[in-house]
Amino acid sequence: MKDGQLVSLTAESLAQSIACGCCFEQEDFSNYYHSFLRLSEALSISNRVFTGYLGTNCSIMTCANINFVWASLIVEECVRLGLTYFCIAPGSRSSPLAVSACRHPQTTCISCFDERSLSFHAVGYARGSGTPAVVVTSSGTAVSNLLPAVVEASHSFIPLVLLTADRPPELLDAGANQAIDQINHFGKFVRFFFSLPPPNEEVPARMVLTTMDSAVYHATQPPYGPVHVNCHFREPLDDQPRAWSSDYLRGLNCWMSTSEAFTKYIKMRPTCGCNGHGQIAEVLQAIQSAKNGILLYGDIQTEDDIWASLLLAKHLAWPVVTDILSGLRLRRQVSSFPGIEDCFLFIDHLDHTLLSDIVKRLVKPDVVIQIGSRITSKRIGKMLESCSLHTYVLVDKHPNRYDPSHIVTHRIQSGIPEFVDVLTRINFSRTNRKWGALLKELDMMVSNEISLQISSECSLTEPYVAHVITKYLQDDDDALFIGNSMAIRDVDMYADGKGKSYCSDVQLMSNLELLVHFIQVTGNRGASGIDGLLSTAVGFAVGSNKRVLCMVGDVSFLHDTNGLNILNQCKKRKPMTILVINNHGGAIFSLLPIATTTEPSVLDRYFYTSHDILIGQLCAAHGVKHLRARTKVELQHALQSSRKEQRDCLIEVESCIEDNANYHSVMRASVSEAVDQACHVLSKFVTFDRINDTPSICKITKMEYSVYRIKLCAPPTSSLVNDSSSSFNREGLILSLELDDGSLGFGEVAPLEIHQEDMEDVEEQVRFLLDIIKGVEISCLFSLLKGSISCWIWRCLGVQPSSIFPSVRCGLEMAILNALAARCGCSLSDVLSGYKSAPLGNLKSVKSELIDDVNVKKSTRVQISALVDCKGTPKSVAHVVSQLVEEGFTTIKLKVARRESPIEDAIVIQEIRVAVGYQIDIRVDANQMWTYKEALQFASLVKDFDLAYIEEPVCLESDIIKFYEETGIPVALDETVDNIRGDIFEQLEKFVHSGIVALVIKPSVVGGFENAAMIARWAQLHDKMAVISSAFESGLSLSAYIQFAYYLEQQNAAICSMRNKKCQSTISHGLGTYRWLKQDISNKPLIICAHPDGDTIEAAVEDAEFYLRNFQINHKVIQRAYRAEQVRSYHLDVNTEEFSYSTKFQEVGLGTNNKAVIFLHGFLGTSEDWIPVMRSLSATTRCISIDLPGHGESKLQSKQGFVISLDLVTEILHKLICDVTSGGVILVGYSMGARIALHMALKYKEKIHGAVIISGSPGLRDEAARRVRAAQDDARARNLLTFGLQRFLETWYSGKLWTSLRSHPHFQQILSSRSRHDDIQTLAKSLSGLSTGRQRSLWEDLKDCSRPLLLIVGETDTKFREISKCMFNEINNSRDVHQVEDDEPLCDMLVVPNSGHAVHLENPLPVINAIRKFITRLS
Repeated sequence: MKDGQLVSLTAESLAQSIACGCCFEQEDFSNYYHSFLRLSEALSISNRVFTGYLGTNCSIMTCANINFVWASLIVEECVRLGLTYFCIAPGSRSSPLAVSACRHPQTTCISCFDERSLSFHAVGYARGSGTPAVVVTSSGTAVSNLLPAVVEASHSFIPLVLLTADRPPELLDAGANQAIDQINHFGKFVRFFFSLPPPNEEVPARMVLTTMDSAVYHATQPPYGPVHVNCHFREPLDDQPRAWSSDYLRGLNCWMSTSEAFTKYIKMRPTCGCNGHGQIAEVLQAIQSAKNGILLYGDIQTEDDIWASLLLAKHLAWPVVTDILSGLRLRRQVSSFPGIEDCFLFIDHLDHTLLSDIVKRLVKPDVVIQIGSRITSKRIGKMLESCSLHTYVLVDKHPNRYDPSHIVTHRIQSGIPEFVDVLTRINFSRTNRKWGALLKELDMMVSNEISLQISSECSLTEPYVAHVITKYLQDDDDALFIGNSMAIRDVDMYADGKGKSYCSDVQLMSNLELLVHFIQVTGNRGASGIDGLLSTAVGFAVGSNKRVLCMVGDVSFLHDTNGLNILNQCKKRKPMTILVINNHGGAIFSLLPIATTTEPSVLDRYFYTSHDILIGQLCAAHGVKHLRARTKVELQHALQSSRKEQRDCLIEVESCIEDNANYHSVMRASVSEAVDQACHVLSKFVTFDRINDTPSICKITKMEYSVYRIKLCAPPTSSLVNDSSSSFNREGLILSLELDDGSLGFGEVAPLEIHQEDMEDVEEQVRFLLDIIKGVEISCLFSLLKGSISCWIWRCLGVQPSSIFPSVRCGLEMAILNALAARCGCSLSDVLSGYKSAPLGNLKSVKSELIDDVNVKKSTRVQISALVDCKGTPKSVAHVVSQLVEEGFTTIKLKVARRESPIEDAIVIQEIRVAVGYQIDIRVDANQMWTYKEALQFASLVKDFDLAYIEEPVCLESDIIKFYEETGIPVALDETVDNIRGDIFEQLEKFVHSGIVALVIKPSVVGGFENAAMIARWAQLHDKMAVISSAFESGLSLSAYIQFAYYLEQQNAAICSMRNKKCQSTISHGLGTYRWLKQDISNKPLIICAHPDGDTIEAAVEDAEFYLRNFQINHKVIQRAYRAEQVRSYHLDVNTEEFSYSTKFQEVGLGTNNKAVIFLHGFLGTSEDWIPVMRSLSATTRCISIDLPGHGESKLQSKQGFVISLDLVTEILHKLICDVTSGGVILVGYSMGARIALHMALKYKEKIHGAVIISGSPGLRDEAARRVRAAQDDARARNLLTFGLQRFLETWYSGKLWTSLRSHPHFQQILSSRSRHDDIQTLAKSLSGLSTGRQRSLWEDLKDCSRPLLLIVGETDTKFREISKCMFNEINNSRDVHQVEDDEPLCDMLVVPNSGHAVHLENPLPVINAIRKFITRLS
């Protein structure tokens, strides 16, 4: 049974099918049907029955006249050649062709009254399917209407077959209706032309067939393109009977008895050998000797070509410049594997990188290999033109010249896979990875700047549309069709090309080699016209069978509204989303030089072609769903809605030509500034006249910390300490970080009550960081604060940035930035900005100082706002303020909302104004402590007192803007900023209101300098003050904040210059907490005083720099110091008659709570896994980790037939633990170690006082499931012994359980650590003997659990989350029997975000914090 399929169904899958309403039924198709026969509950047979024909369609024999015979032969031969999609324009002269096509059982026909739209639709179909569509038209101008599509197909090398009906020769040049000269009508734009004579029996039928065979061959061979067969027809044009002889088909018997074409074209492909001779040898030699090579990927459409291009990129390890049409510009990383960005040097934003004059001077490739024709970016083309390239290789299937700059030195006509096959057979030396690393660093900077600019702009812009649409293209069947003009340029420049895919694990397991999948992108770039785009997109959707998002401009859309008619006809395809950018005209001209030299009236009428056409009504006329988007949120909702619905949808995005032109200008200026800044930072590390030098990467050699306590003059304003206390202290940590050249940097970690963390919390994290940070490299672009630090934390430390406490991250960043400043011999603000006035090698000839370009007033002082707690009588507070004003403060910040009523606070403000007048800026801070009603009451009383702003006037975030609108008093955000989590710009969007005039930013609360800089950047871009505020830290932090505030003011001036806006007056920063310091952590305190040339209190940037550069710890305030302690390693033995066992112990910490914590690793782990965690906890806890049997350095010798079991291992461990500690212990176990820990906690209750179960299980309840699992683990153990550990590791970690671990940046290091086992035989025995299939189920035992348990599981580990949840309920439901003394739950559960099964490796900091608190609870 050739077409039969045997289908086996499990009972479970069958039940699911029935539950979903699925049943077995016949499926109807055009030429066959499926039938299903159920033989049993779980077995059915599927059979496909073909109902078509073999050989020619019998209708040819019954044709009414010779016209229909020829038309049927033409259609039949097209079908045999694989051309089954016919696009038919209505007309009389083409009736024989149209009717024959429609009657053929294997064709799909579509019609449109507009030949231009129809022919573009055919072009789109061929783009998507790779197979030509057949266009059928009548005679006359109907043929001429095909020309635009023919031109596009010709220039894009798209195969297309044109069948044009024509009048017979006797009616030509005789004044007959619809009779024009159609001979060679399309000139050189077609690859083949033939004019068939009018059908008659004198011409052999074979000629019709061979003509079609020849035409289709020319269309489908390089250079692909359109072919034109002109068909003369005499009347009758319908199927009126006219006698014709059946002998006419004589000689076609063979053809009619098969389903093959008449003429078979066979092209002999010459083998491409690489023997070192000929022209290919020159190319190979050029590649071998290249120093600065670039791969330039243009228009690449097929999957084979894209995969071959990926292979070439990996083989050469050259930077890959990706055009939007390359198929690799919008790529999606497979989430289960290490990032593709680590394997390839994709350069997505070279176009905008070249906005920098510095980069234009520096980026000089010597060899370029271009794969695929056409590059969208004009800047890249000009850069290549100016490079005087030694070798420029262009590879494409066709022989045509694509070399507008006339710089191609080697033109290779070849398929991409064939060319790549030759190159991959040769081992090329990889002499200069530094060149690629430099380009990648600059590209990352541009990418971050583009994302920052687009995200921080609250209005809906055209670059935002280009940036965001890729988020809605994530499935394998998604594709993007882009229109010309600005649409394709915006997507090429601003699309977010990197992301994670959402492939299922089934797909992953069958494609383990694949690191990436890509989104197909196409467009009509042959002639780059704006006509026929919608019709082409619809055709592409049909041909590709993908869900297509089509993005076009409004003028392009209006050029092809007849495409909506085709859209409605093509129902056998997936739904389309059409995104129309409606800026009411041709916006591209606003970005061209013509816009600056031509009067607006001329531009508007003759270039922009402004219009007010209602696109929604056009959609309504065609029955197409229409959505309108004026804001970012509306666009997001529209895109989401269009994906959910199974119907076509048009989204109209409102835009404005002038606003779009201005925003593009700002984007270009901002990116150029960012790249120049990056180059200046790089200049401190790179000799630019030798570009082959790597950007100097420094290493961290060590980090230490000291705990300090300093005295304060008064309690912090955030403190809850009783005022009656006579002394006030501030505690924190001083980080000391050393680089490989000996440069030192200091940072401060000082949590307050307003922080989420306390001293114990931060110290445990700092100890963890100390352990993992040694030897870590720092990129020289670390300091640019645009995502570079977060990226470094994740990629280099392997720690999720969001898991680090804000004060810890701030202190770490401070230490590293200060160390970099010391290394460069400059100030912290110089490191951040790159504005240092120092020689910059040959950069000086390009741009000596960026500061010259932005006309920044180079003030070296930062204004300070005084802070007043507002305690005491109104007059006493006014007196304090008067004294501060006399000292030189021009801005005072007052704490309010701490008195009995807002009226009292208002009286204080009144007294102050009476005392100091209105020349002083007064800010008040309510700290979200008032209700809306109370805030209104206060505002009504102080409305005439000219407050600069009020911070957080209301307790509810939703009332902030309402408060301003009702009172008119400007508002500043403080706690609202502190509480931002996740996407900063998305959270801030709702506060763009002009009534919010300032954002108060505390770096130690928002999570460091990078987060603070991003918040400040958003504020500055929206004309708000970015006020840097301290949180009562020491002079170390204050000095860093002064430098940081100065950097931000320079940045603000640059932003204002780029946007042609007047800069705000100087901002007073919230650093007045220095007055609280009675002591400092440095021997020489920071000096803040009145300006020598005036009478205002300001902080000198030079004084802050001096403080940081000469920082020396005041040892009088140090409580204790910590340097990474040594881990003590030793071996212990257990000997019995049956076996001899020796294992490794690792221990750290002395402990102060009489309890040791024992750490048990999982299968394939070792005691080394726990070292960073143990060091984090060792300040107060004795921590011990053990190599389990078969793992690490453990050794087991036993008699023949000896079996390892869970009971045996727990007994061994119990004995060993008793040997090393006499007191009770807490167990921490992961996976296999968790099962052992749980077993011991239930069995040895006197010794085990509690257990932390990480991704653990009590075993399997079902006996059958245990047997299956035991058999599986036995098979795995045999594979381990048969194929070796390395092969076993590859298989083991390809499983679904490790999906998230595989995406960890340190996965390869983790995998490498899993190969360090001395006793593979015992490892295999452990896998088999400790299998959950051989473990006794402990579910019933949980009811009798009397020891506290903490269950920890990863958020994405759905299986073990469910197990932990069941364990939690099982234990706590028996709480009435077993109580614990502190009345807390016997069992707690923690779900750790952003992690899977190996939660302690994927997101260790929350795990450490939970373990420490669990230990504290039991102590």
